[in-house]
Amino acid sequence: MEIVFLGTNGWYDTNTGNTICILIKTKKYYIILDAGNGLHKTDNYCRIKKPAYLFLSHFHLDHIMGLHTLNKIRCFKTLHIFGPSGSNKILTKFIDSPFTMPLAHLPYPVDIHELPREQKILPFLVDAKPLLHSSLTLGFRIEIDGRVISYCPDTGYCENAVLLSKNADLLIAECAYKSGQKSHKWPHLNPETAAQIAKEAQVKRLSLVHFDAYIYQTIKERKEAEQNAKKVFINAFATMDDMQVEV
Repeated sequence: MEIVFLGTNGWYDTNTGNTICILIKTKKYYIILDAGNGLHKTDNYCRIKKPAYLFLSHFHLDHIMGLHTLNKIRCFKTLHIFGPSGSNKILTKFIDSPFTMPLAHLPYPVDIHELPREQKILPFLVDAKPLLHSSLTLGFRIEIDGRVISYCPDTGYCENAVLLSKNADLLIAECAYKSGQKSHKWPHLNPETAAQIAKEAQVKRLSLVHFDAYIYQTIKERKEAEQNAKKVFINAFATMDDMQVEV
């Protein structure tokens, strides 16, 4: 299984990367985690047409702004979008004129489903739980091809993040804050709290993503975050756009 980090920024694009989007290439499907501006690079890495499953954690713009590029992606046979409660109403308005091309005009069929209510229709195992953020945000645990991938985007430290990550082969966790930073009003993780989740969940590896574009302005600062995370959980690494990892 190959993981491609298409976008690793939070908030906005900079010369360090696009906003958050992660591609998981499995035997039968493409799985995509969030749809920031990194989404437009999907067909750089996908040549064979397969069904695609897109999981949206929440509706902050840095997680959905890439949806306006869906028309350029030609490697999807079908697209199944799964998101939190309210997805149908929000996305059928957002992916429509005058904002972008309507869903019905895309070159492949698209449907929208809401989690956790409709997770039983998925052809692989997915657990979705709410995380600790300023609005309803889902984290995901995906089990497919004998591997477990956990995705914990915008969140503070919480029990559900640990539960979703238990014994995962790879935990993909946000790292919007630098060491020592935290906010009860705007919950996010810093390197140490992301690493603490990985340690408690006994995951194999931890990848840090969603670096706040205003706080992390250089790749060097990301590498410093990696070193601070390693003090708590040795198998941690900071991601960069277009990084590819085998799981």
